[in-house]
Amino acid sequence: MPRRIVPLVTGEIYHVFNRGIDKQIIYNSNRDFIRSFNIVKFYLLEPPVRYSQFLLLPKEVRQDLLEDLSKKDSTIDLISYCFMPNHFHFLLQQKKEDGILKFTRKFQISYTKFFNMKYKRSGPLLQGQFKAVRIEDENQLLHISRYIHLNPLTSYIVENQADLKNYSWSSLPEYLNESKDEICSKDLILSFLKSQQKFKKFIFDQSDYQRRLKGIKHLTLE
Repeated sequence: MPRRIVPLVTGEIYHVFNRGIDKQIIYNSNRDFIRSFNIVKFYLLEPPVRYSQFLLLPKEVRQDLLEDLSKKDSTIDLISYCFMPNHFHFLLQQKKEDGILKFTRKFQISYTKFFNMKYKRSGPLLQGQFKAVRIEDENQLLHISRYIHLNPLTSYIVENQADLKNYSWSSLPEYLNESKDEICSKDLILSFLKSQQKFKKFIFDQSDYQRRLKGIKHLTLE
């Protein structure tokens, strides 16, 4: 595997993203999105088995394993995420050496195997090595988090702000306290915005932000 141009340093935050080869669709159905979410949720726990192996275990064994893993310190914090039809975004903070590398690699391998088996294809699904851009300051952190959450709207996957709030495949519903299944470390982002109302205002008052802002273009997929 080629050496990473950008080193992944413990304690730092990175915008991590990748997309399908030739921009091809990587999520064809709700089941695909659900599988991707479940893989992320699983590998955040740094499990000793692959997700496909985990699913073959008896229900009681799976429950015991998840309970034990939830008591351990994680190697990364997932700050925000978004799954789009042909790409994904993560905002990750590395807490232990190689945490981001191991997590993202396992996620990509696991989802690719699932996708290839389901759609009877072979070979790579994603564009090789994932991209990772280090977040340099508070301002950049907030803007990239907003960029990730606005992605479905500004890419015309959803039509309006109401639909964006209900887009199930990003962490925005979790930040709005409208998600039953929480996997993100939200405290850092919310600590800068002080209240739920200020967070909503930050996101929705500039819903065309991603189309206009040029200063973070080098941090995105375009």
